[in-house]
Amino acid sequence: MPESDQPDWDRALALLGVNLDSARRNQLAQYLVLLQRWNKVYNLTAVRKPSAMLPLHVWDSLSVEPFLPPQPCLDVGSGAGLPGLVLAIARPEQAFTLLDTNGKKTRFLQQAVLELGLSNVTVVHARIEQWQPSHKYASIISRAFAALSDFVTVCAVHLEPDGMLYAMKGRYPADELGSLPPGWSVRKTHRLQVPDLDAERHLLELGPLQEQLP
Repeated sequence: MPESDQPDWDRALALLGVNLDSARRNQLAQYLVLLQRWNKVYNLTAVRKPSAMLPLHVWDSLSVEPFLPPQPCLDVGSGAGLPGLVLAIARPEQAFTLLDTNGKKTRFLQQAVLELGLSNVTVVHARIEQWQPSHKYASIISRAFAALSDFVTVCAVHLEPDGMLYAMKGRYPADELGSLPPGWSVRKTHRLQVPDLDAERHLLELGPLQEQLP
């Protein structure tokens, strides 16, 4: 991305509460170049302009970074790597698994991992319902599920006992809360502020109901 097209990274990252060195920023810029190139052929995202991709994809993905634990994380329905690949760039010391059912998108993810030199990312081409990983995850995140109930239903089996599901949403999904599976609740809600994006964004932390203390 040309220097003249670079946004005010310091301003945006300060608003997000995220600290990235120049190497991480360069990797994110390279990611956008790759995304734009592949998007012309594979239609990975409806967003075409790099200037729009930055707030809608990169800033939006980074907005959840301050709330995630440092243990291995699973991104379900990662698509073009949102938010998982962006978070993996921001946290090179943390392991991320990016899962998607679309072969074109997982091929893009594998190529991006290769070209960006990421050693902390595993790409999986599978349906979450049929996938049988060798271990469970402390955190599972997605911005791809339409309904919270579906997210919990298919992902809970892959969660560690003390783990948390993280659902990225636009408007607060009050109408979905009554449909959560029995024994599950929203533990925390974060209203996200995404630089240069005039739209509501929320992150919901979902977990099993905690037992009442005697």
